[in-house]
Amino acid sequence: MAKKEKSMYCCSECGYETTNWAGKCPSCGAWNSFSEVRFERAASKTGAESRFVRAEARRLTELDMTEEIRFSTGIPELDRVLGGGAVVGSLVLVGGAPGIGKSTLLLQMCGHLPEKKILYVSGEESGRQLKMRANRLDVQGRELLILPETDLDAITECIEKEAPEIVMIDSIQTVYDKNVSSAAGSVSQVRECTMRIMRLTKEKGLTVFIVGHVTKEGSIAGPKVLEHMVDCVLYFEGERNTSFRILRAAKNRFGSTNEIGVFEMEESGLVSVENPSEILLSGRPENAPGTCVTCVIEGSRPLLAEVQALVTPSSYNASRRSNGVDYNRAAMLLAVIEKRGGLPVSSCDAYINVIGGLTLDDPAADLATALSIASSYIDRPLGTDLAAIGEIGLSGEIRSVGQINQRLTEISRLGFKRCVIPSHVRDEIRKPAELELIPVRNIRAAILAVLKAEASNDR
Repeated sequence: MAKKEKSMYCCSECGYETTNWAGKCPSCGAWNSFSEVRFERAASKTGAESRFVRAEARRLTELDMTEEIRFSTGIPELDRVLGGGAVVGSLVLVGGAPGIGKSTLLLQMCGHLPEKKILYVSGEESGRQLKMRANRLDVQGRELLILPETDLDAITECIEKEAPEIVMIDSIQTVYDKNVSSAAGSVSQVRECTMRIMRLTKEKGLTVFIVGHVTKEGSIAGPKVLEHMVDCVLYFEGERNTSFRILRAAKNRFGSTNEIGVFEMEESGLVSVENPSEILLSGRPENAPGTCVTCVIEGSRPLLAEVQALVTPSSYNASRRSNGVDYNRAAMLLAVIEKRGGLPVSSCDAYINVIGGLTLDDPAADLATALSIASSYIDRPLGTDLAAIGEIGLSGEIRSVGQINQRLTEISRLGFKRCVIPSHVRDEIRKPAELELIPVRNIRAAILAVLKAEASNDR
């Protein structure tokens, strides 16, 4: 029977679908983000053939798990984020800003797996360009096949012919399906191409990595359903003008989403940083006001980070800037410091920065952020041997945080002699031998204990 054509409108920011065009997306609020998606729908499903081999229902106890389905990528930090290695038959989406190192990471992975047959599909670079990049990264994969192609049918034919174990597609926005009447990179193209790749991944038992561009807001470009289709979503974060890169899992069906991987970009490519705390703390100024170290938990890894603050009197409207700390969180801490800590910072410009391009979401960094602000305001250093961990409430109290013993062990291991902690903790503290603990109840007591200064006004 004849096929009927159906038209939908899809938001390119969040994936919201509607039958009518709208100037503003009712889901995410983005303006002019709707694009028309046309596809053909069969009037009757009679006689339709499925692309999949029909599966049979089996008891859970009958499923065989003796065969190893994971394998190491050869990059320790990537294995950590993936949950112990790549999984056979999985579809992994790697997103990040342009020039952050997505293609470099995948190409280096090819060099660490010389025994596996890998097909690298490039829609953005020619074979000669990839060869130059591989020489710079010293990638010598004997079974590495390069395919500069954007036609999905040609890519599928090559996979059928060569039968690779691993497929890398760089990037999904450049691949197009001739059966979809829209340009490459559109919402419909990205969705249909990813769906076909996912089917091929599950049928052939491949391990597929696809690169996805991100929008200016930092999310994967294309429909939101793209992230629901894949098994794992990895985000590459970091500033292009800094050498450190953070690999974070936003979704992982085969492991935790709390782990992060730390890389350093060098001339020879990305290098795994197995002990990021020492790297991030290197080059700290001695006896400089406005800097304090805290310990945050990223997955199962304790990570030491340096928080810096600069507070200076303002002759006009006070300015607030934060990098690595949520702006609203920083504004709240400044208000608590003034109201409960007794430091009149409302008339000052305040600038907060986390060294290394990290983004701190752990509330345990509150106390270190507040102490760095107080240190800069009083213009008195905290000392290079001091660290601080604790969450700050609106009444100025210092609250307990989780995994405090693991944090204290990491702080002591890196040579710190003093640590400010909450006076009330949930866990039993196992005090490291060479670490002096300074328990405090509120922010005013913390400022007095480490800066030996009483507030200039008593509020």
